[in-house]
Amino acid sequence: MTAARTRKARALDRLRPDEATNVLRSLLEQHPELNVEAEDLACAAVNDVDVEAIADDVEQEVLALDIDDLGARAGCKSWGYVEPTEAAWEMLDEAIDPFLNEMSRQIELGFQASAVATCQGIVLGLYRCRGKSSDQILGWAEDFPAETAGHAAATLARESTARHRCTWQLSHDFVDQVPEWREMLERAARGDRW
Repeated sequence: MTAARTRKARALDRLRPDEATNVLRSLLEQHPELNVEAEDLACAAVNDVDVEAIADDVEQEVLALDIDDLGARAGCKSWGYVEPTEAAWEMLDEAIDPFLNEMSRQIELGFQASAVATCQGIVLGLYRCRGKSSDQILGWAEDFPAETAGHAAATLARESTARHRCTWQLSHDFVDQVPEWREMLERAARGDRW
């Protein structure tokens, strides 16, 4: 391999996400015969969902929030006073939003199994967080895990119904893994207030 080809290979490996996107788009414009294969690879990437890995990530994101950051966000500000509870909920919401956004993307694309698995990972991760870290941010938002799990299940049901005229729900086998939330998750999936 020549030195020039080695440099190009290394550059390809070190592209930022936006650069990689532009390279892929240019490549597909120049070689439209690759569109079907690229679409198959994209579907496989979006559908590659590991419930346990998502649950681990959710748990880590929630429990890793630093109480010092809460102190910086709450209290007297130039625009008024921010309650610690309000600041805690905002920080926790920000930690969970990427997972909920991924689930919504999967729903939009019509990937039912992936969306349900992502929702299961979110719920399971939050279930693991209940009652933990009372001296951390969750101590200021004790209802966050259950409320957000209900929101995730409701979002799965609501968005799938709106987009696909079919209500996607968590499986009964999965709900059995989170027994303290069974009733709440079933109500959320029906659209009832939990």
